Amino acid sequence: MHVNRSSALPFPAVDAYPPGVTADLQRVESKLTAVARSSREPRLTEITHHLIGAGGKRVRPLTALLVFYACVPEGEAGRRDDMTDVATALELIHSATLLHDDIIDGSDRRRGRPSALRQFGMADTLVAGDFVFCRAFELCARFEEKVVRWAADACVSLTEGEMLQSRLRSDPAVTVDDYLEIVARKTASLFSQGARVAAYLAGAEEAIQDLAAEAGHHIGMAFQMIDDLLDVVGQSSVTGKPTSADLRDGNPSLPIVLALERDPEVRRLFSKPALNEQEIAHTIARIEASGVLGAVQARANEHVAVALDHLRLLPNTPALEALVILAQGIASRSV
Repeated sequence: MHVNRSSALPFPAVDAYPPGVTADLQRVESKLTAVARSSREPRLTEITHHLIGAGGKRVRPLTALLVFYACVPEGEAGRRDDMTDVATALELIHSATLLHDDIIDGSDRRRGRPSALRQFGMADTLVAGDFVFCRAFELCARFEEKVVRWAADACVSLTEGEMLQSRLRSDPAVTVDDYLEIVARKTASLFSQGARVAAYLAGAEEAIQDLAAEAGHHIGMAFQMIDDLLDVVGQSSVTGKPTSADLRDGNPSLPIVLALERDPEVRRLFSKPALNEQEIAHTIARIEASGVLGAVQARANEHVAVALDHLRLLPNTPALEALVILAQGIASRSV
């Protein structure tokens, strides 16, 4: 049995997933919609639905679900219902961080529409992010202690990564190692722990859980690196968010960090607390001319290769094949 490879990247189309994954993705979407409508306060419902209802790649729950099905022993079901709740919680945690990130960065757009910050204001968006976090942990609360701890560890890493990024904002001395630490905490932690929980709920032994977590880490690292690349070369009409956002916000993305090592003019401009449009265009042009974009792509490819080395230790199943296609698609995506 083979996964349909004709679906367009970045991710396999829904009909390319094994049937159980397709059904569970639909269940996750239904649960997300229910959460968006679950508040007794209409304003919270409106803000939550504004973000969740705008869609998104759902790559975190998709990755976790594919890991789950790749790890379930043949002929067994594993804890499928629990996995659907975990996958939903992963997307809710991510959604909560997006609401908070938009406040921190002052973002105007998200997923092709005005950000919640611009639509509803800072105070209400902040509270909505807290509400979504609470709903995520409501789903996780019934699980055994280790699952809750893994989820909490990921959230602690997220907050620490955000603070580290904030501390290094507009700092021309930021290094590649600093960048890797930010991304490991802020992005890869949720992929990694989601994959670990998925393998655990599938009934896999501890060594396989560790393997899945490592694969998830590298998938998350690659995902963020391509996000950084698209912030330079992507089109906002396709990505759904403004380009050059990292430069505007002083966030040390990988293209910026690599260009800082090569170009004193980029270092000078990055250290400024605010850039006008002409300076932004000039800096982006210098980043592109510095030759770092190929290096960013190469690093993302390396992380995908390491993830695939881990994944190929699992039995060859349709779920594993779809997971391999997903990882490869992450490195070649355009949105």
